[in-house]
Amino acid sequence: MNLTGADLARVNLRGANLSEAMLRGTDLSEADLTDAILSGTFLTDAQLSGAILVGANLINAKLERATLCDVDLTGANLHNAILPDAKFNRAKLEKANLSAAKLSRADLSRANLRYADLTDANLIDAYLARADLSHANLTDANLVRAELSSTNLMNANLKGAKMPDGKINR
Repeated sequence: MNLTGADLARVNLRGANLSEAMLRGTDLSEADLTDAILSGTFLTDAQLSGAILVGANLINAKLERATLCDVDLTGANLHNAILPDAKFNRAKLEKANLSAAKLSRADLSRANLRYADLTDANLIDAYLARADLSHANLTDANLVRAELSSTNLMNANLKGAKMPDGKINR
């Protein structure tokens, strides 16, 4: 399915199966994608600000440079998702599975990542200032040069995490 550049803002797509769909540059802002299946979907340069993706399946999805500000991804599965340069400002990612996700240079400032699974995630040069990573699992995550100013890491699991040059400032 090719919906490249489509305007799907504020559309109800609850439970929709959009796996492997081409949604490059598509506007899905404020759309309801609760429990949607987006595995392997191409969402490069897509606009998803304010969208609801609670429980959505985004395994292996490609979201390079996507805008996901104020999005609700609570409990979503983003295992092995490709997210470099994505913008997640103020996103809700509580209990989300971001294991093995590629988040290099992603902006996760002020994001809620409480209880999120970031095992083996690539967060090189990611911007996590003021993010809430309390109780998150960052086992073997790569945080090289990540910005962690005023980030809440209370009870986070950082076993094996790589943090050379990562900055933690209060």
